[in-house]
Amino acid sequence: MESIQLSVTGMKCGGCVSTVEKILNNSDGIKNVSVNLLTESAYFEITQKHLEIESILDNLKENGFPSKIYINDFSKKINKTELEKKKKWNNQWKKLTFALLLLLFSGLGHLAEGRYINFPILGNIFFHASLATLSLLFPGRGIIINGLNSFIKNHPDMDSLVALGVISAYTTSLLSLIFPATGFPCFFNEPVMLLGFILIGRYLEERARYQTGSSIGELLDLQPEMANIYTEDNQIKSIRVNTLRPDQEIQVLAGDRVPADCVVIRGNSYVDVSHITGESKPIEVKEGENLSSGSLNLNSTLRLKVQKVGGDSSLAKLVNLIESVNSRKPRIQSIADKIAGKFTYFVLIFATLTFFFWWKGAKNIWPELLSHNNELITHSSHTLHSSLGSNAENFLSLAIQLSIAVLVIACPCALGLATPTVITVASGKAAKKGVLFKGGDKIEMASKINHIIFDKTGTLTKGKPFIVDYKNNDDNLFLLKIAASLEKESRHPIADALIQESKKQNLSLLPIKKIFTHSGRGISGELESIDGLINIGNIEWLLSKEIIIDGDAKKVIENEETKSNTIIGVSIKDKLLGFILLGDLLRDDSIKTVQNLRENKFKINILSGDRKQTVLALAKKIGCKETEVKWDLLPEMKLKTIENLKINNKVAMIGDGINDVPALASSDLGIAVGSGTQIAKANADVVLMGDQLNGLPYTLNLAKKTIRKIKQNLTWAFGYNLLAIPLAAGILFPKYGILLTPSIAALLMAISSITVVINALSLD
Repeated sequence: MESIQLSVTGMKCGGCVSTVEKILNNSDGIKNVSVNLLTESAYFEITQKHLEIESILDNLKENGFPSKIYINDFSKKINKTELEKKKKWNNQWKKLTFALLLLLFSGLGHLAEGRYINFPILGNIFFHASLATLSLLFPGRGIIINGLNSFIKNHPDMDSLVALGVISAYTTSLLSLIFPATGFPCFFNEPVMLLGFILIGRYLEERARYQTGSSIGELLDLQPEMANIYTEDNQIKSIRVNTLRPDQEIQVLAGDRVPADCVVIRGNSYVDVSHITGESKPIEVKEGENLSSGSLNLNSTLRLKVQKVGGDSSLAKLVNLIESVNSRKPRIQSIADKIAGKFTYFVLIFATLTFFFWWKGAKNIWPELLSHNNELITHSSHTLHSSLGSNAENFLSLAIQLSIAVLVIACPCALGLATPTVITVASGKAAKKGVLFKGGDKIEMASKINHIIFDKTGTLTKGKPFIVDYKNNDDNLFLLKIAASLEKESRHPIADALIQESKKQNLSLLPIKKIFTHSGRGISGELESIDGLINIGNIEWLLSKEIIIDGDAKKVIENEETKSNTIIGVSIKDKLLGFILLGDLLRDDSIKTVQNLRENKFKINILSGDRKQTVLALAKKIGCKETEVKWDLLPEMKLKTIENLKINNKVAMIGDGINDVPALASSDLGIAVGSGTQIAKANADVVLMGDQLNGLPYTLNLAKKTIRKIKQNLTWAFGYNLLAIPLAAGILFPKYGILLTPSIAALLMAISSITVVINALSLD
């Protein structure tokens, strides 16, 4: 099933998000639609082989949302993103400058009208009409056209509310100017101030929104533009990074960044890989070791061989993963978007009811209202307009002013931005600490976790076993040779330990004839020149295969010295060849991580396929009780244990190997350690990059803070609208004489949107 990402323009609020999702969901052959206002992106999966994307793009364009397929070209992304942002800001700055200039003249007009300055033309009504006309034709034209188009196509958005408010104010003022006898109010200053405040708000909001995604920009900055390659005659030549190809050899000087994924072929140095692992401590690299693109070489020149470039590099994949976080919404955001989709309809209806109430109904309830508040209303209007019919005795004037205020004070944009801004900030902060979330919904789930299950090997331990001893055999090298030969095609850490030791001993491994993997138990097969079936695995499994293990052999492996070691047995036919004892070091931060989690009231369990004595010895070191650990577990047994725990808990599973994949997928939240297998990381919801576990408490704590911020933003967005709309409708006017002019309403609306973005940026 193919996943598609679209870049969508024209979205201004949660209502727009709802409309785009509706268009995509109503298209045949599409499912799992997710639209993000902050990144202006739409994500969906295609279920048909021959789906015409162009027809979908045309449909979006017809509805006011021009879109294009997002091309994931990493080399272009590096500079293109910044250029597009600057271009967008430049256009907004031009509109803002023009609007501010008009605002200045409008303000000077008030001063001239009050005779604070001696410039009669600035106080002339026709001058103010000209300013309002210019505001609509130039800085406000885009808002008005887009808003009216959305309104006509029956998916009104924030621009629709602003456009209706501005046009209403301008039209009534124009009619009042041309036909004074109509009694319409005249406030040409309102469209000017309204558009000015909205453009100021949008510019500041856009600047703040850009800061929420700064982590991606910082990662893109790690990619150098130039690279030094070795020519055929071993000379150095500088080329652009986007022309690098695999297998080329490059030079990286001290202080330079690695331009692609490479392997060291000469030299040794200390390298900063904090952009991948989140750990500030440099690592030492030498010949034969791999380096990720973006790594900083600290003190010595390295000669490297390029392995992966551009979009295939680890840096590109890291950027893509952070970007894709917004492709999966938290449930709380989906609910907010649905409400925002209906919100503009509610505002339009409420504004209409406000108009008719104050025009026709209010004078019957409070017949003396305007005379009592005459002075306040007169001061709220442009005083030079009073002769044109906008005096305080006119209920129609009041109705128009308040209905316009309702239209412009409503803020569906705050609803649309409340969640994605926080998710983007959180995923960026997590990435800097070496933690990768695979979706906003995963952050939401992480905030609910109360029970944590650890795998042992490769999770609590370093996952790099080493041979400690051999038992119950006469020829250690032959035992190692048989074991390493059959295990050489396995990715299990124990297999790697056997193979590495065989290389140290310069053993020639035997070709494999047949091989069978028994997940969680062992491996069996046949080797050339060896007569009979070979079994390598844990003791219980060998016994179940009817391998003869006598009492003396059992005593050897059950003594006090060997209880902390992992033991595998090797047999040919039904005869035991011997035992291999393996050790594995505890991760440096395992004990501290478990203690930290306990202090934060998390329940802890260890599930392992290793033998009882080994698991209990490790549990004692990290402070776990015997009741909190299980041993000799097969993958399906781990799965069953997790399913039982999920009945009353939200369970996170932390693992690293292939045999952990079912458990990672079954748990509420699967967390893979970065040093684990690719398949484990592919099936996890969260990845801890590097070799440290201390990112786990940070991850769960950050998730809780993130959801708390989202709830704060949504509370503010809903609370603001619940309070501001009735206030704009004049609820306080009859008793307290308090009114909001449309321009003040527009200013409050702009502040509301900016507030949710600034609150998101305050996440720590």
